[in-house]
Amino acid sequence: MTVYDYNAKTIGGKEVPLEQYKGKTLLIVNTASKCGLTPQFSGLQELYDKFKGEDFEILGFPSNQFAGQDPGSNEEISEFCQLNYGVSFPMFEKINVNGSAAHPLFKYLSEEAPGILGSKAIKWNFTKFLIDAEGNPIKRYSPQTTPDKIEDDIRKQL
Repeated sequence: MTVYDYNAKTIGGKEVPLEQYKGKTLLIVNTASKCGLTPQFSGLQELYDKFKGEDFEILGFPSNQFAGQDPGSNEEISEFCQLNYGVSFPMFEKINVNGSAAHPLFKYLSEEAPGILGSKAIKWNFTKFLIDAEGNPIKRYSPQTTPDKIEDDIRKQL
């Protein structure tokens, strides 16, 4: 299995196979609009602008599972991200990232790239997963790891 074996709905509601990103390095992030870490959207957009021409994509997945910090509709989330942070990387519909109702992609990512001490659960908003060009998760980053700290790892994959 790889991330290419999964589908997800864009924030606009269109079902897409993640296979469409085959051959690209990916950074998959669970996001939130009302979190203390929300300003990371700026850093994520900077990374995207820097590397998007080099077979790199960021995929954002809003989640309201952590202290209700993304309560809006998909439309409200999309508007917030574009207006406040100029987000132009692909955003997907709001999902669960933990528990029995977790999106299958995040169940897979949690298994394949566990956190500190082997923890599989996603601890908070803005957990990030770096995916190689073959669709394999290669590293998980904590919510506190800012996007600029991931730049060297992305560059190595490209």
